[in-house]
Amino acid sequence: MYIIYYCGKSMEDIVLKCENICKKIKQKTILNNVSLQIKSGEILGFIGPNGAGKTTTIKIILGLQQLNEGNVIINNYNIKDNYEKAIEKVGAIVENPDFYMYMSGRKNLELICNMYKGIGNARIDEVVKLVGLENRINDKVSKYSLGMRQRLGIAQALINKPNLLILDEPTNGLDPEGIKELRELLVKLAKKENMAILISSHNLLELESFVNKVCIIKNGEIVENTGINQLKEAIKENKSVYNIEVDNADDIKNVLEKYSADMEFSINDKIIKLNIEKEKIPQIIKYLVENNINIYEIKQERISLEDAFLKRTGGNVID
Repeated sequence: MYIIYYCGKSMEDIVLKCENICKKIKQKTILNNVSLQIKSGEILGFIGPNGAGKTTTIKIILGLQQLNEGNVIINNYNIKDNYEKAIEKVGAIVENPDFYMYMSGRKNLELICNMYKGIGNARIDEVVKLVGLENRINDKVSKYSLGMRQRLGIAQALINKPNLLILDEPTNGLDPEGIKELRELLVKLAKKENMAILISSHNLLELESFVNKVCIIKNGEIVENTGINQLKEAIKENKSVYNIEVDNADDIKNVLEKYSADMEFSINDKIIKLNIEKEKIPQIIKYLVENNINIYEIKQERISLEDAFLKRTGGNVID
């Protein structure tokens, strides 16, 4: 388990830039020309199958592993040339946060503050309020839920006012309520603190609800690095899936087959699922109405981040 927390001065818009990172262990290539960047206020979802190189990339960014080639630039400082300056405004949790369980949350934070000059109770109160632990900070950590421990871990990482927060699989072991709390906290940090956040996770459904950008890594190489909406648009096919709710689906099969023998469709109770080009939808609706099929609703199925991920990686699963 690693927790890293530093502080520093103001920054440019691009907080983190990785340029063509390469990593080899013996003769095996772990990372090949990995490049990504994050700006202030952005939340980047860093995703890929197990073993793709996510954690290795994060550890290289944090200086926990050496790179063979390439550059990591944080707040305009290259970690190879000036590691202390580069890392001083970074907060990170890699693996699960660890605490003295028999001590209170506040006592754990006080221990961290003792490592730095000029960091005292005022800052502790500030980060405790930021992560929403005001009512439980004086309780022993052993009484905390997993979600509360994650919040305390983030409070530790924020103690010296970083502008870049890096989290590796932060939702592991959390229940739905804990995941929701963490999501709300990260959105608040990005919006109110203008913090850049890199989050690696296999929980694609959850990531989709709050990240701005996604970076997909496969076999040590970046295969996609774009906005989440741009990614979904890019993998769209000519045809889309539409769900049409009708009053009676008993005769719909014959009606649709008369319209087109090659049409792709399925029927479940009163829902018709069509795989068809958008421009043909008005014709279909007109045809159904003319054949006494009452239509109550029509919806286009949206492409999920999981759909985009699977298409972009050729069907690889996350875990």
